[in-house]
Amino acid sequence: MPILKKLDRTFLCYTGIETDLIFNQGVDLPGFATFPLLESEKGRTLLAKSCLAQVELARELGCGVMFESATWVANKDRAAAIGYGANLLEQINIDAVQFIRNLSDNVGDVPIVLSAQVGPRGDGYKPDNQMDDEEAEQYHTVQIAQLAKAKPDIVSAFTISYPEEAIGIVRAARKHQMPIAISFTVETDGLLPTGMPLGEALDAVDAATDNYAEYYLINCAHPEHFLPNLDDVPWMDRLAGVVANASRCSHAELDEATQLDDGDPDELGAYFAMIRKAYPHMRIFGGCCGTDMRHMRAIAKATT
Repeated sequence: MPILKKLDRTFLCYTGIETDLIFNQGVDLPGFATFPLLESEKGRTLLAKSCLAQVELARELGCGVMFESATWVANKDRAAAIGYGANLLEQINIDAVQFIRNLSDNVGDVPIVLSAQVGPRGDGYKPDNQMDDEEAEQYHTVQIAQLAKAKPDIVSAFTISYPEEAIGIVRAARKHQMPIAISFTVETDGLLPTGMPLGEALDAVDAATDNYAEYYLINCAHPEHFLPNLDDVPWMDRLAGVVANASRCSHAELDEATQLDDGDPDELGAYFAMIRKAYPHMRIFGGCCGTDMRHMRAIAKATT
């Protein structure tokens, strides 16, 4: 069954765990990577606590949950930068999916989608050294092949900043018969970091991949940045949800921040209520950088 048909209600998606751990809980995350947490009991407890907090919120409000694996930077280049060689990554990726599966098996009454998360080869905010679609397919095939062995429900690529990389990711997922979702990041002007309009990027990926992607998302941006660019146009039907930042800061400002800008959870919830009303086909909502369970509660209440 296509994943979208399973999304019969709001599904919560939380990708803000890194900033929550670093700024609110004092956890050191070299390279912004959470997969090393799987190597210790303390780290696994932190990851499980985040997932189960989402479950409790979903149970209270009648939502589902997207369990995101801790594999956003578990690709060759990003992992090498923090001392993990390619030979370790296959087991890391498999173990990360198995970890969320084990948590899901103990939930019972809340619908869960197991999402194996991948990220960009480089910095999702600064698309330097861009690949063409063939190079991107070759690069991301390695991690997606590893994740596919663990049989998640879907592979989800977050903070993608240009369409060629997205095309390569989609083709790699199709090669391994995995459903795939692409989440683009946008800047304060609502455009991709390359300056391309979001709709053009979605159309380019669909055109190059025969519409293989299950759906698209926006993540790592404040709603104020992208709402003016959304409209009643055909590509909007392909946009299944929003995973927003708490902060209105630009990505350059966020990169330099030494203190967390957690915005206003209630105000963020009000923006999500507007999105839900304007685009009732959307089902996936959640928080990215700067958010915690306060924001997730406001988002869940606004979209259920």
